[in-house]
Amino acid sequence: MPSIGRDDVARLADLARIQLTDEEVDRLAGEFDAIIDAVASVSEVATADVPATSHPIPMTNVFREDVVGQTLTQEQALSGAPEAEDGRFAVPQILGEE
Repeated sequence: MPSIGRDDVARLADLARIQLTDEEVDRLAGEFDAIIDAVASVSEVATADVPATSHPIPMTNVFREDVVGQTLTQEQALSGAPEAEDGRFAVPQILGEE
């Protein structure tokens, strides 16, 4: 398995615009090697007869049915608004456009 060296970590940090100290670069280089080794060991165990999963426990849709319920009228929705205009909420202009 290829090793992630100090130069690789420094280059990745530069691309991500992350400033790292020399100590952080050294530490991360070692941590990346450990992660790569862990991924390699999992890859060795995975075989074609083992299906890929996104979750270890089978899951089903837990959402409720989308049923239309009682809704507000336009007047009811606007009744609590501080300001309304032409049947819509009136809000302060923020973009300087007319």
